[in-house]
Amino acid sequence: MRCASCDAPALIDQPYRGTHLCGPHFSRSVEERVRREIHRQLPRFSAGTVAVALSGGKDSSVALVLAHRYFGRRPTVRVVAVSVDEGIAGYREGTLRAARELTERLGVPHVVVSAGDELGTTTDLAVAELPDTVPCSFCGVWRRQLLNRAARREGADALVLGFNLDDLAQTILMNLVRGDLEHLARMAPHRVRQPGLVPRIAPLALVPEREVYLYARLHGLPFDHGECPHAAGASRNLFRSVVWELEEALPGTRQSLLRTHERLVERLLRDEDAGAPARCRACGDPSTHELCRACEYLSTVRVAATGLGAP
Repeated sequence: MRCASCDAPALIDQPYRGTHLCGPHFSRSVEERVRREIHRQLPRFSAGTVAVALSGGKDSSVALVLAHRYFGRRPTVRVVAVSVDEGIAGYREGTLRAARELTERLGVPHVVVSAGDELGTTTDLAVAELPDTVPCSFCGVWRRQLLNRAARREGADALVLGFNLDDLAQTILMNLVRGDLEHLARMAPHRVRQPGLVPRIAPLALVPEREVYLYARLHGLPFDHGECPHAAGASRNLFRSVVWELEEALPGTRQSLLRTHERLVERLLRDEDAGAPARCRACGDPSTHELCRACEYLSTVRVAATGLGAP
């Protein structure tokens, strides 16, 4: 196969577009999609601080590189990387090494937030205390809370997430199956600012996972390939398989899910109850309930470990 944009051998096929691209044209296509998404999701942003959630995996590493390239042309914009150490032995150490290597290469400030220091517990400890709870449920909400806190402390005007097209399609399908309209309305990219919550954007929204991986390899980015040892029981694994099968049979399914979500959000945001206008009584973060999910899980861990009551 030859590249659709030149006569060079094609490196990748894109069934959802019906085309093939060589390495240079593929890289340009990724960069242009990301550029357009940043411009669309964060319009007229000319000065301030942008935090990038950096796990050390392929997606967040590509997101940091391309955000740094985009905002690097603006001397009035500061880019800072934020990593969360949840306390997962044998896994997080490798990703943090990759994150440090990349930020040093780019000259980007790197902030690491420890769950043990901030919350008084870690994912590994919580797994031991809550053996009947899927670890991703509490680990995910704690990570989001710690990212938000760190971004606030850095004075960030936006938080860049490394969610790719596959990630978003899976999350949309999960929430649709569960009938969870509130979570659909609050998914990144955020269209409405909420006090206490740094708005999140997802510049890789139009880039499939395998293309993110290929871009990272082509450009020699350091990233960790490790799988979290606690991820085996996550329900996302099922939805990942479903989306893969649908995309294989019907190319463009992921983009269709994304468009469906955008149309739904437009309607959901007309509802004055959309979003999370209340505040958690324990931590003060935005919440739709008296206690946010992060504090609910933290309280459960404390009760299981020491018998302490709710915060």
